Amino acid sequence: MKLPSLGVRLRRRSGERAARVPFRVRLRRNRGRWLRRLFFCFVAFLAVVCGAAVVAYKLTVIPEPHPETVVQSTVFVDAEGSYLGRRGPVDRQEVPLSQVPRHVQDAVIAAENRSFRTDTGVSPRAIARAVWATVSGGAPQGGSTITQQYVKNALLSPERSLSRKAREALIAIKLDRTRDKDEILEGYLNTVYFGRGAAGVQAAARNYFDVAVKDLTVSQGAALASIVNIPSYYEKAGSDPKVTAKLRYRWEWVLDAMEASGSITAAQRAEARFPAFRFYPPGGTEGQRQYLIDVASKEAAERLGISEDQLARGGYTVHTTFDLALQDTTAESVKERTKGGSGGGRSGGKGGGVRVHTAVVGIEPGDGAVRVLYGGADYARQPFNDAVSGAVEAGSVLDPFAGVRLGGPLRGLRDVTAPTPLRLASAYAAVAAGGVHAVPHTVARITREGRTVHTARAERRRVMDEKGVYVVTGQADGSGSGASEGGVPGVDQAGVRGGGGAFLTAGAGGGITRRTVWAVGYDSRLTLAVTLFADRAGAKKGTTVPAQLPNDPAPVGYAESLSRQIWDLAGGS
Repeated sequence: MKLPSLGVRLRRRSGERAARVPFRVRLRRNRGRWLRRLFFCFVAFLAVVCGAAVVAYKLTVIPEPHPETVVQSTVFVDAEGSYLGRRGPVDRQEVPLSQVPRHVQDAVIAAENRSFRTDTGVSPRAIARAVWATVSGGAPQGGSTITQQYVKNALLSPERSLSRKAREALIAIKLDRTRDKDEILEGYLNTVYFGRGAAGVQAAARNYFDVAVKDLTVSQGAALASIVNIPSYYEKAGSDPKVTAKLRYRWEWVLDAMEASGSITAAQRAEARFPAFRFYPPGGTEGQRQYLIDVASKEAAERLGISEDQLARGGYTVHTTFDLALQDTTAESVKERTKGGSGGGRSGGKGGGVRVHTAVVGIEPGDGAVRVLYGGADYARQPFNDAVSGAVEAGSVLDPFAGVRLGGPLRGLRDVTAPTPLRLASAYAAVAAGGVHAVPHTVARITREGRTVHTARAERRRVMDEKGVYVVTGQADGSGSGASEGGVPGVDQAGVRGGGGAFLTAGAGGGITRRTVWAVGYDSRLTLAVTLFADRAGAKKGTTVPAQLPNDPAPVGYAESLSRQIWDLAGGS
């Protein structure tokens, strides 16, 4: 039998000894080597991740804002700056950050991202929370920084995915490193949604408080900042008690944060009162304002030399000549006097099937500024503006101009059988201005991003001499065949004469055959024309034909009492 060699026997013995060494001992002996290997693997992995992040950052391009986030609406305001309405696909108007009060900026930062001024554009904790929610199938998580919210709202699609979240973070970081914080905040405030259809802080200020953003108080600014959290819920603030109470709690929280950060003083915090909101949804008179916006929109577009569609998307503010308080009072007065009616006015009673139309025009003599323009009761059912485009049978309302030489825009007036209420009011406004006619206008000024791009100038022209003015006023004030006996009830006729004016009630037909009624009053401050006319359904579908005015209530009394109320409110008596 052959024995193993010495070398073989030594190797076997070494193997037996090695096999007998416990694993823990060998692990302890090799621990340093394993730690070094793990360390090198971690460093390599970290280098790959960082390299990938650097490459991704370098390749990341900050996209342009979505078209819908840069489209702006055009806002219409009355002569005092009160909100009338808007035109455009989105209720949004850009404003520079300089027009946003510092306390409004600080309120939004306190509510949405208190580290905004110092962070890098992202919140690692919020990102990790969002990633975990996506992976685990949990509820979507918020908590993004203001920079991230701006990127999400204005630069990226609204999809929820890990890749989009990662891209959002990269763009936010790059945006924070390449843009000024104020520029980012301005973009955010001009695009964030506030509910009530309002995108951006300017539209929100109008919709909630009927003021421009520059006029927001500390309390109002804190309220808007509180709304951003759940805008679709909080938009009912002021009309829904439960929503209002919840918003008030959050409003207190925002103000406390502002005081803690030094944004407001303890005295300002103590003086803060929860603000009153515009009622939502809007009331019925706001729909009637579309008549005003129609006229002003057409005029503004003509003044700027653009289309109405371009105007609506241009972010303009059209400062109109209208007196909103007077306009709303007129609308409410007509509504009270036409209860039970349909369409443009009254129906039923002895005039069954007859629809009565009321048109009211108030013009400032010598200037042409239109203060009141009531063109119909329901814009949705009748977009046709009776005050501007309605041809109303004149009857005796033009009798005072008989024998008077007229020039310019009034030339041929006496031959017009059916003038529009606007044209008739402008004719009597010329008498009130001493024979100087001013072209009626509804736009006083147009601004864009704080700059004035158009200012109205009265287009005046003498159309009659002093003798003609005296003749018209004398006939209108009681000696003419169309004058109302005693004038308008409740109006101080002596005061009107002292202001160089008169009142008359005239029209076409008489007694039970009355077809139109005109009530016209004027002095040096205001010319007011109220007209009533009626129609009924024609033989063909969708057509109408003239009709006699119902006698219950009496149309003359209705026109005169409406004139009196509007005149008194305007301070014309």
